[in-house]
Amino acid sequence: MANHKSSLKRIRQEEKRRLHNRYYGKTMRNAVRKLRATTDKAEATAMLPGVTKLLDKLAKKNMIHKNKANNLKSKLALYINKLA
Repeated sequence: MANHKSSLKRIRQEEKRRLHNRYYGKTMRNAVRKLRATTDKAEATAMLPGVTKLLDKLAKKNMIHKNKANNLKSKLALYINKLA
């Protein structure tokens, strides 16, 4: 266990940040999964801006890589365009 006050604080901060990152990572994965499971084009088109916003936000905070966010957005847009 840490002995310094600063390292104890760092441990508390890291745990808090880890839980925050886990929450947003899981939320992102669920949002993408839900969009991919949608078969209605109108509903999927309505969901896309929210998912895109979430991906951009996570990429900006370096929780996911910006290229991963762009690849996901591209694949989701292609999926929606293919829906009849």
